[in-house]
Amino acid sequence: MLRHLLTVGGWTMLSRLLGLVRDQLLAMFLGAGPVQDAYQIAFRLPNMFRRLFGEGALNAAFVPLFTSRYEKKGPEKALLLAGQAFSLLLLWLSLLTVLAEIFMPWVIDLIAPGFRSHGTERFTIAVQLTRITMPYTVLICGAALIAGILNARNHFAAASAAYISFNIVGIAAILAGALWGRQHVASTSSWGITLSGVVQLAGLLWAAGKAGLMVPLVRPTLSADIRLLLRRMLPGLVGSGVTQINLTIDTIIATLLPTGSISWLYFADRVNQLPLGVLGAALGTTLLPLFTRHLSTNDRPALQTSLNQAMNYALLLSLPAMIGLFSLAPEIMATLFGYGHFTPRDVYNSAAALRMYALGLPAFIIIKLLAPAFFAEGDTTTPVRIGFVTMGLNLALNLLLYRTLAHLAPPLASALAAIVNMLALGWLLWRRNSFRPTLPSLFRAARILCAALVMGAWAWSGAHFLTAGLPEWHALPRLLVLLILIGSSAALYGGLLIALQVLGLDELRTRLLRRLKR
Repeated sequence: MLRHLLTVGGWTMLSRLLGLVRDQLLAMFLGAGPVQDAYQIAFRLPNMFRRLFGEGALNAAFVPLFTSRYEKKGPEKALLLAGQAFSLLLLWLSLLTVLAEIFMPWVIDLIAPGFRSHGTERFTIAVQLTRITMPYTVLICGAALIAGILNARNHFAAASAAYISFNIVGIAAILAGALWGRQHVASTSSWGITLSGVVQLAGLLWAAGKAGLMVPLVRPTLSADIRLLLRRMLPGLVGSGVTQINLTIDTIIATLLPTGSISWLYFADRVNQLPLGVLGAALGTTLLPLFTRHLSTNDRPALQTSLNQAMNYALLLSLPAMIGLFSLAPEIMATLFGYGHFTPRDVYNSAAALRMYALGLPAFIIIKLLAPAFFAEGDTTTPVRIGFVTMGLNLALNLLLYRTLAHLAPPLASALAAIVNMLALGWLLWRRNSFRPTLPSLFRAARILCAALVMGAWAWSGAHFLTAGLPEWHALPRLLVLLILIGSSAALYGGLLIALQVLGLDELRTRLLRRLKR
């Protein structure tokens, strides 16, 4: 499990780093104004469908069913199921995309109602750009299904590596637009989104063919397996829909706030997504097949052991990430994005949003760890019920807070809702005897928290004394100071983990040698 986590996490880390470069270019050329706000809506809509139909309910229902068919009936039957699902998915999403293209002005009115209330500029640009990006929905959802097939057969590297092409193509598209003229950056970047979908789908199909997992295109039919897949998928689709409704609520609230709020939230969330995407995606991708195998043999002690190990890995990285992001948010945002048209005001507003997002970071990661335990049992209903509760909580908190906290309300509401979601999932797994935290794992978590808090105090005090007026500095001094703060904090955290016996030098040396031998 650790090897697969490192493989997926490594590729995801590379993708996130390239994504930061892409976002830096967007901030530099577009700033945090009406064009940036409109562009983010244009990207958010197809991305919402990707999470809903591609990486959400479909894969949660498809991967266990595909794995079961592969092991019990052989590869031919499993790939036939995959071909039926792939063909039906492409047909359905193509029809959805055509309808969205036709009725795009009404779609933008629905998801960004505040655009018309502050003039028509953002609305007009959003309609134009979203019509360019909408075909990405079909391409990336197809790619996500092929990635699920590869992951189900433990080909994690190929699926994870394919996603870096989104950022590579995106960077090239932004630079092409900048060379053509700054006014074209939003348009060329939107075309880059759709083109990246073509590249990702083609790359994954090539990897599937090389692995002997080529998916046939067949006439879509409602076979017995597809009907079973749809029945399993429906509760998960509703559950994923709850998550997307939460994000849509945040978007709607942000469009009602002053111009630039969507952009501040986007760039803050992108930094927060670095640890969340790396560890959360790795956990969700690698644990579902593992949990499915444990439950197929009714080996609950092995399931509990795997959950405790995964929880330790998650806390070891998520707690210092949360505290570090909270402590160094202004310095991070200024160093990454505070150039060109992204002003010091934008830096401070996005840094405040980042602190709110960071509060929920461990909860979001642990949800990615706990949810596969339900999915592996074929239970996609329970997370849905919990999702409805947290959706209501998120909406209530947004409505309660947005007039006083402005753009800080959506990230704070999301963080609090995620904490409630995590606690509910953990409690239900405990009642099912699927998750039993051991005393050693609880003591280990407490020591990790102590080390992270001391590290956070060091980072906070260092930032207070070293970084006065940082957004006005040149790029290199900003970067050097941030690297010093992060490097010294990481060294302190590592030393504390060893001193508190969370990690041993012999264990670290053994793991490093094994990694080098591979």
